[in-house]
Amino acid sequence: MTPQLILYPLLLQMLLAILLMFFWRKINAQRIISMVGSLVHLAVSIGVFAFIWNNGTQTVQAGNWEAPFGITFIADTFSATMVLLTSIAGLAVSIFSSGSVIGDRLRFGYFPIFHFLLLGLTGAFLTGDIFNLYVWFEIIIISSFVLITIGGEKAQLEGAVKYFTLNFLASMIFLTAIAVLYGLTGSLNMADLANKVAAVENRALVEITAILFLIGFGIKSAIFPLYFWLPASYHTPPSAVSAIFGGLLTKVGVYALIRVFTLIFVDDVFLDQILLVLAIFTLFSGALGALVQNNIRKVFSYLIICHIGYMIIGLGMFTEVAIAGTIFYLVHDIVVKTNLFMISGLIYRIKGSNSMRALGGFYANYPKLSLLMFIPLFSLVGIPPLSGFWPKISLITASFDSGSYWSLAAIIFASFITLVVIAKLWAEVFWKDAQEIPVRPKFRYFHAIKNIKRVQILVPIVFLSLVSLYIGFGAEHIQTLSARIASELMDNQQYIDAVLNTQTPE
Repeated sequence: MTPQLILYPLLLQMLLAILLMFFWRKINAQRIISMVGSLVHLAVSIGVFAFIWNNGTQTVQAGNWEAPFGITFIADTFSATMVLLTSIAGLAVSIFSSGSVIGDRLRFGYFPIFHFLLLGLTGAFLTGDIFNLYVWFEIIIISSFVLITIGGEKAQLEGAVKYFTLNFLASMIFLTAIAVLYGLTGSLNMADLANKVAAVENRALVEITAILFLIGFGIKSAIFPLYFWLPASYHTPPSAVSAIFGGLLTKVGVYALIRVFTLIFVDDVFLDQILLVLAIFTLFSGALGALVQNNIRKVFSYLIICHIGYMIIGLGMFTEVAIAGTIFYLVHDIVVKTNLFMISGLIYRIKGSNSMRALGGFYANYPKLSLLMFIPLFSLVGIPPLSGFWPKISLITASFDSGSYWSLAAIIFASFITLVVIAKLWAEVFWKDAQEIPVRPKFRYFHAIKNIKRVQILVPIVFLSLVSLYIGFGAEHIQTLSARIASELMDNQQYIDAVLNTQTPE
């Protein structure tokens, strides 16, 4: 196999998005193409991951322009893992969308835009050029803005305005940071920047540039105090859209933070302290926000914010154990958050409401579904031996080792509040006596839809629940993966050498 294999997931998503545009009005054909294409994308991503695992970091120089002059695509273990997770979440949401998103929304180009979004995510994970990363971010923003507004309901449009405004601001700050960085170094290649930024004598200007990147990526990651757009927008679109947003959109910001602050801006105690403080406040504010919510999807939105704090806190401690904990938590969180928003969609389809006060009696009426939903809900809490437990062990160990006791307190506090929030949700939705909810005459309840639609809604939830169980019960494999990624990130010379010392064959 050749290094060009790393481009296959990218090219496949582009092909799917373009192909689906030729079937604009043929909804059933779009469903089939999307599901089959997503399955092929998963197979290709597994192949890329196996290739990188066995052969190490691979690079492709676009147009055969040697680095650092051309655009570099690079897949190390971290990138390959993120592409694989994107394909897993993408397959699940593609199937779920086929069963849950109504035809009126699908006719406005839902599936082509969905695959353009996955294209942007895949490109962001594979690029080795900081300006090219900005381009992929713009594809993500444009696609996500269309998805969040499809249907044109008032709540959607209001949420979309908040979403787009803050993310547009983040893009402007990101672009400004790139301009300053290019002015300092004369380069956009991230591997080349790693060498040149380290040689810049004006460290104050480097720190200011790093803070600009932190603000830009921080808005996209929804870290404190830049997170207010997320709970105002993620509960408004269809649950399938919220699932891909909650699972992957904020995580691409986390990926960018990890990549930039382990490759370009390294060995800076001041920046690490800023990251730690922001992470601690993110954990506190997200947890407290979730505690006072009544809408299930708003609860999950605030828990996204809270649990972003776990990932940033590991980056702030900047030890190999902490970075490994961050990567493990990232893997767990993408799967669980995607699944939780799909579960909120299933509850809404069954009951016609996402209000915890209005719900109840779910366990009595649907015991098997309740046990299925137990897996991601309590994986999120981190009940041992489920998937959320193991990365917290690494983060707590790193807190002790680095003497960061405020970080330790924040991790424990956020874990406790998450337990309280999920226990409250379980009591209100599953154990409480069923409440009288007025029947909505035109609403398509779960029991009234076709069997194939029910299967398409349930199968991805089961699929991601099984993935979560594998992450929890096969934790040693994910820990091995996380440790390898952490080792590669801490020793960024491997990444630099792979880009600058490898020429693309003619």
